[in-house]
Amino acid sequence: MKHARRFVAGTLAAGALALSLTGCGDSVDPIERMGPKTTEAKPSPSASAAPDGGTEGDRAYEKWGLSAPLQYAPKPVFKPLIPPGKPGQAPILNRIPVPADDKVVFLTFDDGAEKDPEFLRMAADLKLPISMFLTDKIASVDYGHFEQLRDNGSNSTINNHTLSHLKMRTLSFAEQKREICGQQVRLEKRFGTKPTLFRPPYGNYNDDTLKAAHQCGITQVLLWRASMQIHDFQYAEGSGLQPGDIILAHFRGPKHMKGTTETQMVTAMLQRIQEQGFRIGRVEDYL
Repeated sequence: MKHARRFVAGTLAAGALALSLTGCGDSVDPIERMGPKTTEAKPSPSASAAPDGGTEGDRAYEKWGLSAPLQYAPKPVFKPLIPPGKPGQAPILNRIPVPADDKVVFLTFDDGAEKDPEFLRMAADLKLPISMFLTDKIASVDYGHFEQLRDNGSNSTINNHTLSHLKMRTLSFAEQKREICGQQVRLEKRFGTKPTLFRPPYGNYNDDTLKAAHQCGITQVLLWRASMQIHDFQYAEGSGLQPGDIILAHFRGPKHMKGTTETQMVTAMLQRIQEQGFRIGRVEDYL
């Protein structure tokens, strides 16, 4: 183990800020301005029994419109070296610093507007490891939905996305701290665990945000490098996924995605990940 390689993150806030206008958009459709559509996703099949020739578990990928099983990255033997934050501030990251030849990406979902029971079945069948960033004002109508998603056997987690989904830079330090710490308290009370990860709405933050996050017990502020739209990704740079990319998606449904369901959007996202030859990792295994 003496020569274990460790990897330092490359680019941080600059690329993620390029996406801040597209991430965690308003409940009115920000998706139209996020780039052109590509091939439409197939409608998600119903949650019926698997066809002859395989059990429901090992044919789940077919049930949800995929042509091959998903590939998952195992928990790494050595965690990457994550750059520390400034003194008194939570560190911020928009890509997990994995080796250049380790084609792994990470799924994160924000807000909590859509609570589709069909997606609960999809995530459980496919064992999708999702890092959820929930806003109390949006998700608390049915926190039980996200509790089911957390407890479905896929090692998904629940994290902090503020009380009210406001732009952090427009708030005073005290207001930012109230938004973050207040959601820490509510999530711990509801789910039994205090989150350690935080994502600022819209990717909008300043030094006060990082200071407030640190004081609220956050160990890592997570941004993103690729944003899933209705049918395809929008990238911070380049034209494809890169090793270690944190993917941003949203709990959204037909109202905000031009009639597309949450499962159809996720099927399209998983297809794009497969087409580019990537595996799916769990954020918390690497931090």
